[in-house]
Amino acid sequence: MQGSQKSHSGVLTSELLKMWQEPPLPLGAQFQERPVFPGRADLGGRARAGWEGAALAVLGLLGAVTTVAVEVPFRIKQQVLQKVRIHPSSLTFNVWKDLPVPFYLSVYFFDVLNPSAVPRGLKPQVRERGPSVYRESRHQSSITFHGDDTGSFREHRSFEFQPDQSSGSESDHVCMPHIPVLSAATRVEKEPMARTLRMTSALRQQASVNRTVGEAMWGYDDPFTSLVNKHLPGAFKGKFGLLAELNNSSSGLFTVFTGVKDFSRVHLVDQWNGVSKVDHGHSGQCNTINGTSGQMWAPFVTPEAPLESYSPEACRPVKRIYQEAGAYEGIPTFRFKAPDTSFANGSVYPPNEGVCPCLPSGVQNISTCRFSAPLCLSHPHFYKADPSLAEAVLGLHPSEKEHSLFLDIHPVTGIPRKWSVKLQISLYMKAVEGIGQTRKIAPVVLPLVWFEERGAVEGEPLQAFHMQTELLPKVLDALFMLLARGGLLSQERSCDKKGSPDKEAMQAYSESLMKAPKGTVLQEARL
Repeated sequence: MQGSQKSHSGVLTSELLKMWQEPPLPLGAQFQERPVFPGRADLGGRARAGWEGAALAVLGLLGAVTTVAVEVPFRIKQQVLQKVRIHPSSLTFNVWKDLPVPFYLSVYFFDVLNPSAVPRGLKPQVRERGPSVYRESRHQSSITFHGDDTGSFREHRSFEFQPDQSSGSESDHVCMPHIPVLSAATRVEKEPMARTLRMTSALRQQASVNRTVGEAMWGYDDPFTSLVNKHLPGAFKGKFGLLAELNNSSSGLFTVFTGVKDFSRVHLVDQWNGVSKVDHGHSGQCNTINGTSGQMWAPFVTPEAPLESYSPEACRPVKRIYQEAGAYEGIPTFRFKAPDTSFANGSVYPPNEGVCPCLPSGVQNISTCRFSAPLCLSHPHFYKADPSLAEAVLGLHPSEKEHSLFLDIHPVTGIPRKWSVKLQISLYMKAVEGIGQTRKIAPVVLPLVWFEERGAVEGEPLQAFHMQTELLPKVLDALFMLLARGGLLSQERSCDKKGSPDKEAMQAYSESLMKAPKGTVLQEARL
């Protein structure tokens, strides 16, 4: 590209020199008064003077265009960096603090159709139920700025059931494994025999349970949990529910870099709940807290760099890789997806060894951060997982269209435009010696629920965003080009009218043409 530009400039310079040496008729000569019998010397002098002025004007225009090519992108970049930092004066601060777009959480339960057959070692059969749709509200609270270019906040979340978008109601019943019983059985396996014998009598519960969708989601009182806590202190806390900890709560205290002093680290997480590393996994990489908190990323996203964030729900950092370029409502986007190694086990992808003991590739063990219950995280229906996982359960149908996740992000600002995150929670079940309810269960990862969290910036917020990040810079660029060309034409007409251009005046005009746009860009190119 640079070679092309140099070649073009060389050709232009050669043409100008050629015209200087052998000048043709000056621009606008057809409108000038000519002497009836001009002398050769007079004609050559006028032509040379006209082309001298025209050449200076062209050079002035080229200088102005060069200024645009260099200054406009630089100024816009500086403005973007200032507007996406975490500071009350930035354009995106209020958007980050109180998200103006709705999130929706769609929940699908796996209803077990043969609960009595599973303890006998038969293959489970499930039926997908749902979705139960919830409107999710998010806002940042406890915002505190520190003196080291960091700030702390808690992201508060709440959910409201949307009956008009749901299939069924929260009072519908689903049959699912009795998670507290099976979790306690797994924990007892590692306890001394005396404690195992004491727990055996307590575990005279069914291995399955019927609960409403609302109870399974947000928690219910189970007398069994109090009994287990007597033998295994701290095993369960409060009501038991798959998402009980998410509603009307926060995902912890995030401390992130604000980008006020150092743009290169804007939105990156420095600490979560006061620590820079967690102890959920068995390796440093899985315990590292890196990336952002998941709301925004640094501006000027490139396809080469993955998007990383720390997820307390997944108990580890997550990564998304570039898939393709696109557009959403006229705004350019980069689409990122989950890599195939997201839930791969340590034998397939060594960096994931930290979340072992490993199961077949495609599910991640999250028991260490979920009350020690043998719970797993994966794509819905074991999409992208070892085929043996889906084959072990009747009723699963993995599909890329239905079960893959994506994130569309605006590459200039790092703000998500549209997203769909789909994850599944499953329970690892197996026979535990001494526990009658489990002694014949064939090892299986049984899906419990999968959910999709989706959202999009649209309507008035999208239009305002489009205007300030896409249209305004283009309009300013085009306007400046028009002004530059208009100034050149005005000067040409002035030269034609006078008949003999003034070299010093032309030089002053060219210099002013090169300098004027800088102030204009600084004043007008704002996001």
